[in-house]
Amino acid sequence: MATSNQLAPGVCGDPLGMRKATGYLPIESYGLIGNMRTCALVGIDSGIDFLCWPEFDSPSVFCRLLDKDKGGFFSISPCQGSNTMVKQQYLPSSNILQTRYIHEEGVVNLVDYFPRQTEVSHPIAATSNSQKAELRQWLVRRVECIRGQGEIEVKIFPAFNYARDPHSTELIKDGRGSENKSQRVVFRSNGLNLQIDVTMDCGNIGDEYRPEVLLKKRREKNMLGDGIVTQIRLDEGQAVSFILRGHRSERVEHLTKEIIDQTQQDTLAYWHNWISKNRFKGRYREVVARSLMILKLLTYEPTGAIVAAPTFSLPEDFGGARNWDYRFSWVRDSSFTIYILLRMGFTDEAEAYMKFISDRLRLSRSPDGALPIMFGIRGENQLDEVELPHLEGYRGSKPVRIGNGAAFHKQLDIYGELMDSVYLYDKYGKPVSWDIWVAVRKLIDYISGIWHEADTSIWEVRGQEKNFVYSKIMLWVAFDRALRLADKRCFPCPHRQQWLAIRDEIYESVMANGFNEEMNCFVQSYEEQDVLDSAVLIAPLVFFIAPNDPRFIGTLEQILKPTEKGGLTSTGLVYRYNSLKSDDGVGGREGSFSMCTFWLVEALTRAGAYDAKYHVKAIDLFENMLAFSNHLSIYSEEIAKSGEQLGNTPQAFSHLALISAAFNLDRTTDGNGSLRTIG
Repeated sequence: MATSNQLAPGVCGDPLGMRKATGYLPIESYGLIGNMRTCALVGIDSGIDFLCWPEFDSPSVFCRLLDKDKGGFFSISPCQGSNTMVKQQYLPSSNILQTRYIHEEGVVNLVDYFPRQTEVSHPIAATSNSQKAELRQWLVRRVECIRGQGEIEVKIFPAFNYARDPHSTELIKDGRGSENKSQRVVFRSNGLNLQIDVTMDCGNIGDEYRPEVLLKKRREKNMLGDGIVTQIRLDEGQAVSFILRGHRSERVEHLTKEIIDQTQQDTLAYWHNWISKNRFKGRYREVVARSLMILKLLTYEPTGAIVAAPTFSLPEDFGGARNWDYRFSWVRDSSFTIYILLRMGFTDEAEAYMKFISDRLRLSRSPDGALPIMFGIRGENQLDEVELPHLEGYRGSKPVRIGNGAAFHKQLDIYGELMDSVYLYDKYGKPVSWDIWVAVRKLIDYISGIWHEADTSIWEVRGQEKNFVYSKIMLWVAFDRALRLADKRCFPCPHRQQWLAIRDEIYESVMANGFNEEMNCFVQSYEEQDVLDSAVLIAPLVFFIAPNDPRFIGTLEQILKPTEKGGLTSTGLVYRYNSLKSDDGVGGREGSFSMCTFWLVEALTRAGAYDAKYHVKAIDLFENMLAFSNHLSIYSEEIAKSGEQLGNTPQAFSHLALISAAFNLDRTTDGNGSLRTIG
């Protein structure tokens, strides 16, 4: 999927004029590139406005997304002025992002990517030595004129350590022969040195036509060090590449156009090979494939962890205070992640993620037996929350936060998601080990003593703890999956009868205290009987209740009502709950939750197996939701009433829920279009 826009007249550096009103691009105006160590957000105007280096949770180097004046950026933009169109898309079956500027006088093509090595087992793989080398921690930006002429402006202004550290800038000319003319820039700061290599390519038109690149230092107001600027005129066939990488004092690899060309071929082959494992061949296969590619980019390859999002402090309401750091791995995401990876055919990723989760189960519990709700990408749980008052926040949304203070919240639902992931991995992946079962027994014995307690639940409220219905449902899941696993594998289960009794007691408790007879629906908590919560849509998805049960159908109908009539749905989008009725301890407004909308689609899909009207509604809502993605099929966490995306982006749970909804929606119809039940 591509997008096109007309450039604003005379604007160089803001080619779309999209920054004029606020100084910021809309959140939905970004594409994602990465290498399973870190990610960068590339705007529709080709500006890199967000990059943490060298890993997801490292301090930012470019962060204009959170402060337009001092955050730092890396822009490559055309200077033609009016009547220039821009189109942006991923190269087919890859995470290489292409931005194309089209003008009557010429067409300029920019590709952005992080290199990856190929796998020789696949016939498409390139036969270079790069496949045996260690990961090239580079960011490559290659701009080429493919028709006529084009002039581009390049600006590189890093802002190290969340725009807190000063840096020095050094220009170095590399004269290793006329065929390999290149230039280098070195940025030095406290604890991190980066360099930009510039290589020129004249294609097949002769070395004497090599494009001229003259780099200049420039100091911008509010920046803590010099940046680099240049303007380059390109003729058809000419290209310039900018490669960002770590700077080392020892002699580094000299980059040539041949190396850059081979690196791009290898990277394209890597992504072709990876997505070819996808088993999903049904309807919506393109958006499912893109969601899978995004999830892969959110994976931290050394440990198998998957971050909830690669960004921090993007607001849930413009100008509001709901701004959180999502560069961590939540236990809550585990069951959906394992389910999706295994059912889609990505067994290696599922195994790596399961190892990360099972290690946390065995090694990361507190002395009293509790499990933190989230972990850093290496398994650490010290995620202290800190505010950065020197950054103004996206469109003035303060405070900007790094770290996450919810890490040690009491959220009892996580034990259900964790146990569901263990059960699903044993069912669809590999049999779990004896050591994992021993850890499971200890965990279930622990929650046997705490299941009746109040908590802050899935929405991580920062107010009073309550008996949230979602948490009770997921605690039921924890006992249910442990009992199923014991029976399936014939594992010794000394406390089987106690677990069974608690499982049934939780079920009775939810039915007695979590259902409002007058409203004919499940509610948010035992304490607030008039508050709806879309989290309870999970009930049929985890087999807590049949999707055609009158109590659940009543809940569906209530959630489907417009917000002004007491429901949670507006223009086909679903809100978590009515924040005016339920005090979550944060305050302020928020948008609809993309994950909840996809949960509603899946719940309707399952109900639709028994009543066709719900199946029709599921399709309508799903296709309506597809229209709210950005031009690259990317979803953030939320969608504002205006239709703009809100919150950290891309959001893993949004894409996991999309894939699950599409998968189950496709399974409800057979080849001749008739409905069938799903399990």
